[in-house]
Amino acid sequence: MARYVSFRDFDWLLLGFVLLICGIGVTEIYSATLHTKFAGAHIKQIYWILGGVVLMFAVSLINYQAMLEQVHWMYIASIASLMLVLVFGQKYLGARRWVKIGGNHFQPSEWVKLILVLAVARYFADMRQKELSWSDFIKAGMIVGVPMLMVLAQPDLGTCLTYLPIAVMGLFLGEVRLKQALTVLLLVGLMLPLGWHVLKPYQRERLTSFMNPDADKQGSGYQVIQSQIAVGSGGIWGKGTAKGTQTHLAYLPVPQTDFIFAAFSEEHGFVGALGVLLLYFIVLMRLTQNAQTAPDRAGTFVVMGVVAVLSFHILVNVGMVVGFMPVTGIPLPLMSYGGSSVVFMFLALGIVMNIRMRRFVN
Repeated sequence: MARYVSFRDFDWLLLGFVLLICGIGVTEIYSATLHTKFAGAHIKQIYWILGGVVLMFAVSLINYQAMLEQVHWMYIASIASLMLVLVFGQKYLGARRWVKIGGNHFQPSEWVKLILVLAVARYFADMRQKELSWSDFIKAGMIVGVPMLMVLAQPDLGTCLTYLPIAVMGLFLGEVRLKQALTVLLLVGLMLPLGWHVLKPYQRERLTSFMNPDADKQGSGYQVIQSQIAVGSGGIWGKGTAKGTQTHLAYLPVPQTDFIFAAFSEEHGFVGALGVLLLYFIVLMRLTQNAQTAPDRAGTFVVMGVVAVLSFHILVNVGMVVGFMPVTGIPLPLMSYGGSSVVFMFLALGIVMNIRMRRFVN
């Protein structure tokens, strides 16, 4: 008989670090939007966080194995939601990425990440053979590839790229052969010129401007230059909350969303930025520990899928802010303003807790 799951097995320490990062994010959103048309955005962010916490506890009580059994229906629903965006989505700055529900804008491509984590975990966990066949490789690629192409058509290159680490992590844990990996890398390299021509002109500029932002200081290189100035001007200890000149003189673009780490670094300096990165590192290590104690193969795949997505977001966003990565519009998890991103993270955390709470259940 299965032992009753209890919140005593909940990873309260992990939740504590996650909420600490959220609190830092809310404070920075308040500071970055002070005296702007976005003033008060931090209140909305708090509501999203509270809603996310409620959803996290609710999801933690639903057996993740039951979710995996029904993931094919979830996958179909996710594809349908992306089609809905392409047909009826709200157009903003030339892209259809959101569906308006009530007074809020919902971005389906965010929650699709979670469905892909579950779908990839289910696919590889069901495999019995030790080595992947080419057929398995192609099927796994199609599971992730179809929604990737749909999101790219919105167009949303940033979110599209966040689906890749889910597939990569699944293939890695599924023990992909070196020959297969090298073959795919070669094919990707040969297809890059074609992919380059498919991209919109502004997407090409974003991907190249970070290498030489001074070539177009007032155009494609503007965001990277202003972000680097903000980070550098923070020095060791920063200028203090609500005292960042780059942020409050409106030189730094969207400081409450994509460039929140630059705004935070300007106001809290190298020490503050290092502290936040340390918190993210602790969260990632705690998640990895939960993957190691998962009760089955599927649970390990799910948690490591979450680790892959979170790591990719942090790496690309922070890299973008300091000029090491192209500007792709990928938010910083738990800190950047945005309901869809916050809800996704807490839903993912709820499934992780779900798996942890069942690690001793027979």
